[in-house]
Amino acid sequence: MPLKTVLFLGLFIVCTVGALYAPLLGVLGYVAHYCIGPERQWWEAPIGYWGLRYSYTLAIATAIGMAIHWRSLRFGKTFLVRHEWLILLFLGIVWLSTLASEETWASYTTVDHPSLKMTKVVVFLLMMSHVVTTNKALDALLWVLIVGSLILGLQAFSTPLSQFARGRLESVGGPDFSEANFLAAFLASMLPLIGAQFLRSGWLGKGVCLISGVFTTNAVILTRSRGSLVGIAGGALAVVFLAPKRHRGKILLGLAVALAGGFYLTDPGFVGRASTITTDGEERDASAQGRIETWQASLDLLSDHPLGVGAGNFFQAIGRYNPKYEGRDAHNTYVRCYSELGIPGIVVLLALIGSAALTVKRAALASSDLPPPHRDRLTYLCLGLSVGFVTLFVAALPITLIYNEFLWWWLVLPVCLERVLTNLQEDLAEARVTVALPHLLETGAWNG
Repeated sequence: MPLKTVLFLGLFIVCTVGALYAPLLGVLGYVAHYCIGPERQWWEAPIGYWGLRYSYTLAIATAIGMAIHWRSLRFGKTFLVRHEWLILLFLGIVWLSTLASEETWASYTTVDHPSLKMTKVVVFLLMMSHVVTTNKALDALLWVLIVGSLILGLQAFSTPLSQFARGRLESVGGPDFSEANFLAAFLASMLPLIGAQFLRSGWLGKGVCLISGVFTTNAVILTRSRGSLVGIAGGALAVVFLAPKRHRGKILLGLAVALAGGFYLTDPGFVGRASTITTDGEERDASAQGRIETWQASLDLLSDHPLGVGAGNFFQAIGRYNPKYEGRDAHNTYVRCYSELGIPGIVVLLALIGSAALTVKRAALASSDLPPPHRDRLTYLCLGLSVGFVTLFVAALPITLIYNEFLWWWLVLPVCLERVLTNLQEDLAEARVTVALPHLLETGAWNG
């Protein structure tokens, strides 16, 4: 049995069994599995015939661990905050659209029907938001994402050119990364988190972040994804406006170095494809022109179906409004959302995006009142989350990500951040009381 197989199996057992004692291990294992996609790796073949459903097993173990340790979970007095109710409302819209629409018969780019996949996603989101609620837990999650990005970057680097599809890197990582644009969007959104963790870490952590950042950037370039490039441009612009004053010089210098390094890694193939973003008319390539015409047809579709055509049904419906694009994807998260889930779906999605952004902004303001070590670390994290958020949701304009799980991780991370901040404030207040109490008792100032 290959060493990689043994290593994976050992980590899987540790995370699965460990989740019964510490549910965080189950969450971390699930995220790592999602990034790596062991079922698609050669080293999984020796144990593939066992029929293990890794993500399902990890999720079940995490749920059992949460039930066992329910009283020790620190998610606050409110089981579901408003943001989580919005996520559940979106899931309800997905199911209502599915039940009220025609049967889905065309491709919908995922193994499961979107309604079933979104149900699984939301269950994990709620587990994540109730487990990743402390500083250490959130830090552990960030490191798993950063190392996961590094592994994807190394896979991309080692993929021979003969396996590239149409000159683009395809089929690296888990099932949600089966298309180059999906992989690029995920990795592009990770770059701001890698940068934030670089600023938050010691020298060893900085080294890991630097290596991860280089290989992650290289993988994005190999995907030739114009959407991710637009997202990165949006994220870079966001840094300029969102960088806190006391750290602005250092952060902008880091941004300049990162952009210069990224440009150094580019090749003629990437530059040539990226140059088509700003062309128009006859110079626009067929792919870009087709997307614009598909979006125009989607407006007619929405006019006839204000409640949407049903989750997963865009492929079979768009041809009625432009036969040339029958079976074609929307190549736009928001267009796909309003086409399949109608006005209610797009309204709730935009409300979730707005709620997430405001939650991170509130956390950034609140972190300024913390003692220096915690203040700076949370300030960097809030900036990384904000910029990553902008990067992903700008990249979602020319890429369909509505049913990709990592997009929903970004929509629930602000809830984790909010709970982390609340618990940190409580811990610091308790520590102050613990330090002050002996002095009060000694001096007789305590009379309670």
